[in-house]
Amino acid sequence: MNLLKEKIISEGIVLSDTVLKVDSFLNHQMDPHLMKAMGEEFARRFAEDKITKVLTIESSGIAPALMTALTLHVPLVFARKQKSLTLRDDLIVERVHSFTKQVTNDVTVSRKYLSPDDIVLIIDDFLAVGEAAQGLARITEQVGAKVAGIGIVIEKSFQTGRQTLIESGYRVESLARIASLHDGSVQFMEE
Repeated sequence: MNLLKEKIISEGIVLSDTVLKVDSFLNHQMDPHLMKAMGEEFARRFAEDKITKVLTIESSGIAPALMTALTLHVPLVFARKQKSLTLRDDLIVERVHSFTKQVTNDVTVSRKYLSPDDIVLIIDDFLAVGEAAQGLARITEQVGAKVAGIGIVIEKSFQTGRQTLIESGYRVESLARIASLHDGSVQFMEE
């Protein structure tokens, strides 16, 4: 997706060979036009899959997931990282490790928002080693729902996440695939 790639080049900051900072347009301040375009692109790529729900983890995945759900005319469900007094009964809980934040969270979804009849599109902001996407897939499968695929905003293709997800049988669609962050420069995968 050229618009996203242009944003990454113009505003992304390479912090190391494995970390790209995109807080000016994706995960602190958000570019609403970019979010809308990304949602439309995910919806286009999964248009034939009869998606009934979009699922993400709070918080950085919510904006692109919401725009995807809006375009597909389906609800968005997000897995919560924080315990809530109002979210206590009949929960699905999975442990998920964040490569970027170097923390492990128990993420939760209420069973009342996912059913065995659902066809779920998982959306996440980054793909590094695939822990978040796998956790969301396990949540989906625990209720007997089907994972139609996994949509990733920015994939770090030099890490193991894509291969792990594909080997687990999931379709992965990434809007920007980064081949390298070596020497402070973003290199994209050839399409």
